[in-house]
Amino acid sequence: MTKFVQGWRKLSLLAILLTLSFSLAACDSSSATPTAVAATTTVPPMATTSGATSSGKKLKVVATTTQLQDMAKNALGDNVELIGILTADADPHEYEPTADDVRKLADADIILRNGVELEKWMDKLIASSGSKASSVDCSRGIKLRAAGPDEPSGNPHVWFNPQNAKLMVDNIANAVSARDAAGAAAIKASAEAYKAKIEALDQYIQQQWNSKIPNPADRKLVTNHDAFGYYTDRYKLTFVGSIIPSIDTNYQPSAQELAALVDKIKSSGVKAIFLESSINPQVSQQIAKDAGVKVVDGALYGDTLGPADSPGGTYLGMMRYDTDLMIAGMTGQEMPATATPTATR
Repeated sequence: MTKFVQGWRKLSLLAILLTLSFSLAACDSSSATPTAVAATTTVPPMATTSGATSSGKKLKVVATTTQLQDMAKNALGDNVELIGILTADADPHEYEPTADDVRKLADADIILRNGVELEKWMDKLIASSGSKASSVDCSRGIKLRAAGPDEPSGNPHVWFNPQNAKLMVDNIANAVSARDAAGAAAIKASAEAYKAKIEALDQYIQQQWNSKIPNPADRKLVTNHDAFGYYTDRYKLTFVGSIIPSIDTNYQPSAQELAALVDKIKSSGVKAIFLESSINPQVSQQIAKDAGVKVVDGALYGDTLGPADSPGGTYLGMMRYDTDLMIAGMTGQEMPATATPTATR
């Protein structure tokens, strides 16, 4: 936390200098929408041409997480100028904003955020930038899963249920279409085509679990942290526990919590522990050793997508890879041939 505060102070100083250089000091930044509120701010006047502002330039859309960036890319196509904040393998819980992020938001027309307080750093970032962009909570309309006392708004990892992902795509498409009447039809067509792929993904995952591990009682999952709640609900897995007993990766588990997890792993018949690509694996490896189980060779994509050339480089690829890896780890079978990122779009 100290690291974040120090980083934020540096950011604040850079933001002030940047604000002066862009003559934004007089802007009112008090209206940023909290991530916990599923709503959008008042939208500026409608664009006059496809994907364009009144000045004739494409709308600048800034998306926070890698999942949102990929969804927006598929739903919006070339209608907008899409800009991302988080990069592959970056943990949104621990992210420290930069001066470059301030510049991105200062110039944005629309900001896409996951919401449910995943990007707790976002409100200060928007305020520092002086941005007047529309802030879109892409979790709007999703039934949130309860979380612990550290996350009173609910579990923010909503994308792990593909049906939620389809709602996120709708929120993205609707927000941009409201600013771009001429491009609305093309955006709707792209969004619907992408949602059809998400639906096919959902069916694939259902089929894999039902054919490879037909008894839901045998689908036992232990991971680094509690990011997969929506997935386990959707596909009827038993979530035995996590190394970090929280949806926030900043949480530090106590020795008592780790010892209790070891006992639970031993008593429940768990066969393996799954790592996540954005989290340090050392504690997980020690827990696996103490519990007498294996650590699966390969990492799940949890809070972030992987690099573009990886199996988890897209949302569709991430979900398919995670499913294949979980099943392989639980059954001892080989991983199936995983589709390339381009093939999963």
